[in-house]
Formats: sequence, C-alpha cells, structure tokens
Amino acid sequence: MPYSWAFFAAAFIFWLASITDILDGYLARKLEQSTPFGAFLDPVADKVMVCAALVALSDHYQSMYMTIPALIIICREIVISALREWMAEQGKRGNVAVSNMGKIKTAAQMLAIIGLIWQYAPWMNYLSFALLYVATFLTLSSMMQYLRAAWGELTKN
Repeated sequence: MPYSWAFFAAAFIFWLASITDILDGYLARKLEQSTPFGAFLDPVADKVMVCAALVALSDHYQSMYMTIPALIIICREIVISALREWMAEQGKRGNVAVSNMGKIKTAAQMLAIIGLIWQYAPWMNYLSFALLYVATFLTLSSMMQYLRAAWGELTKN
C-alpha cells in the first residue's frame, strides 16, 4: 500500500498473528484443552503464514539473498509435513513430534519475517537477514533431525 505506515502495519499484523499462535499453543497445553482439529490446524496455520510471508518478501526484495532461504524453508516445510503424515500412517507420529529446535526455528523465522516486513532502519534489515539465515540453518538442522528419527521406517523393506 502506498502509505508511510503500511510496512509497520503489515509487520504488526504478522507479529499479532505470531503472538496469538504462541498464546494459543501455550493455553491449550496449560489448560489441557487440545482437540484433534486444533492439533491439525495449528501447524498448518503456522506453515501457511510463514510460507505466504516468505513468498511476498521474495517478490518484494527480488534478491537471491531472500529467495534462496525462502525456498529452503518452504521446501523443508513441505518435506516435513509429508514425513509427519506418512509416519502417522505408520503409527509412528511420535518419532517426528515437534522438537525444541523446531520451536526455536519457528521463533527465528517469525522474528526475521517481522523485521523484513517492517524495514524500520538499515540495521533492522541487516539483523533480520542474519536472523533469516540462522532460521535457515535451524530449518536444515531440524529437517535432518526429523529424517534421522524416521530413517528406520523410511528404509524398511
């Protein structure tokens, strides 16, 4: 939008969605009020939100420094979603449950995306790009962790 406050507004909306996602997960665990639909929808909503933002940011920045990490993160999300679905069919969903590394990766992604959307100052862009690359490293590391956990099932004859 051609308004001076548009980048801040978009970053604020993404921040608000991220906070409500964290709060929702925390309250569901704390109050022991989870449902199968909520357990399905929560990770899907996270992935859609992150992937949509990364696609929009890739278009906005039009730089391989943005596009390559975005592609890595999006591809990882697809691979791990498929792996989790397949492992659930095998009755081994627990082998690929969300890990602490996955939660840290998500936090790094969300913070990087907020900064990349807001573009408040050059230092914020540099910090946000650095955080995006940390998130990309964590993305690859957590993917390897999940693949190792599922390797026995994947290589069964």
